[in-house]
Amino acid sequence: MFDILFSDFMVRALLAGAATGLAAPAVGTYLVQRRLSLLGDGIGHITVTGVALGLLTGASPTATAVGVAILGALVIELIRATGKASGDVALALLFYGGIAGGLMIVSFAGQGAFALQSYLFGSIVSISDADVWVSIALAAVVITLSVALRPQLFAVANDEDHARTTGLRAGYYNVLISVLAAVSVSVAMRTVGLLLVSALMVIPVATAQQFAKGFRATMFAAMGAGLLAAVVGITTTAYVDAPPGATIVLVSLLGFAVTAPVGVLVQRRRQARVPFEMAEEPEQQRVLEPHRHQHGPGCGHVAVEHGDHVDYIHNGHRHAVHGGHYDEH
Repeated sequence: MFDILFSDFMVRALLAGAATGLAAPAVGTYLVQRRLSLLGDGIGHITVTGVALGLLTGASPTATAVGVAILGALVIELIRATGKASGDVALALLFYGGIAGGLMIVSFAGQGAFALQSYLFGSIVSISDADVWVSIALAAVVITLSVALRPQLFAVANDEDHARTTGLRAGYYNVLISVLAAVSVSVAMRTVGLLLVSALMVIPVATAQQFAKGFRATMFAAMGAGLLAAVVGITTTAYVDAPPGATIVLVSLLGFAVTAPVGVLVQRRRQARVPFEMAEEPEQQRVLEPHRHQHGPGCGHVAVEHGDHVDYIHNGHRHAVHGGHYDEH
């Protein structure tokens, strides 16, 4: 009964699924924080064009998919940065253009939409050894950068304007988040499928938010939930004739449904233990005295107008003169 789990194609599927289950939520945590949960969907749609290019030229569909996915992510950030269109308009352009371009190119290659099916919805029986190693390598890059650069990426995802005023290269890190999302989509296309990959970026994060406290805890809990959903979903398909991508997504949704009531209880317990949890003073009124610096015109620190006064930036903090003391903003 359990022999099928140790067959070659199941081992390959479980390894690729585990890589996907860890990498997709790691990036998804930043996308949810940026309120760009559908970015993975947009990139997934344009990646269809990349797969079609691989089928047309005879090149590796995985390689062409990675290239087109990264190009699509850069286009999104360019549109957002130039302010010519809002983020949702940029995503809509990718949705429609990606699918239409993919179907058109596949027709030029003399193949029908059926040729794309294993990439659109995932197929564990078609995963090769090369796909597994590529998936693991790409997932390792995504996870390493997502965890190692967590302070910078969180700062940009949480408050881009504030991150920019503290001297952080917000544009660079915005592009990095989008590129990591594009690579994650490419990792997931053989297991979850391009049309469902966004679910594995978002649902485990939503599940972790039910009970995890803090961004770091949410990220690691989401990665654990994604890994569990991928392994359980693929294992289920060994015994039930069902598409792997849809099974993984439904298992992930089941995890959210189970943890949602637990999250309500956890939240009520926290409120009962600390009914008025808050800092003794609002953060913007925290007084730092004595202050080592004398801020003012020509002090050498970046000056930022803030309401009726001016903040000065140094050491990643914004300080302002209020009366006879300095406040940290």
